[in-house]
Amino acid sequence: MIDFLNVSKTYPNGTHALHNVTLSIDKGEFVFIVGASGAGKSTFLKLIMHEETTTEGEIIINGNKLSKMKRRDVPYLRRHMGIVFQDFRLIEKMTVFDNVAFAMRAVGENTATIKKRVPYVLNLVGLKDKMKNKPSELSGGEQQRVSLARALVNNPEIIIADEPTGNVDPELSHEIIELLNEINAMGTTVLVVTHEHELVREFHQRVVTIDHGKVIGDTGGGIAPSGYDSDDDYTLEYSEYEEDIDLTDDEITDNYDGETYDDEDDYGDDPPQYPDNVVIVPD
Repeated sequence: MIDFLNVSKTYPNGTHALHNVTLSIDKGEFVFIVGASGAGKSTFLKLIMHEETTTEGEIIINGNKLSKMKRRDVPYLRRHMGIVFQDFRLIEKMTVFDNVAFAMRAVGENTATIKKRVPYVLNLVGLKDKMKNKPSELSGGEQQRVSLARALVNNPEIIIADEPTGNVDPELSHEIIELLNEINAMGTTVLVVTHEHELVREFHQRVVTIDHGKVIGDTGGGIAPSGYDSDDDYTLEYSEYEEDIDLTDDEITDNYDGETYDDEDDYGDDPPQYPDNVVIVPD
């Protein structure tokens, strides 16, 4: 569905945002994109949405080479995407219903379909009883759910969520990711940029780690199978991981049973030999 082929992006000011990234995301995958601020995560999303273009390499989405796409065709590309922003981007003067309906009106949907579809999607995110409220009358978590409903309402193939939990508390963060997980279970491809590594560990999905414009980690997740071996999936946390050679003071945590192991004691050093599916995330 989404293919990055040797993609690099350098901005006019000389900033090298991405370096020779090759990556494929299949239809129906749920992928967390993690990395420090300035690592290149936002550029990665902007390239997918065609807000930016590559300096080198090619991006192919649903068989379409973005380097060959004409400007007039970009809106049609984006119709297959639903975007969830950290800052919600709701229109204050509009009701919840109209904020969600706005996305359908923008693509020319008829009134009868809007009246049927909007309440259905608001019910999915638990806000059907808030249709007549204005954004200012909602909590932060409710506003983010409106943003999610707006992203869903045109039944997109891809949901792109850029720090969707950045402005809500931890409990609501879990709720938002759970909703995205449920949407993914219905076949929608979901990409989530996040700094919240507790959520990354909890939901056991594919994790792509970007640092200084390079993909330095790409590991699968998934629900623990029956007969799960506790050596199958761990998370390793440490800072400055690209340059850190001595990892003996760090720990790895089993993603399923939560047990923590000291790498020096359990895996040896020089360097430690970790299980195959270690998820590397910065502190």
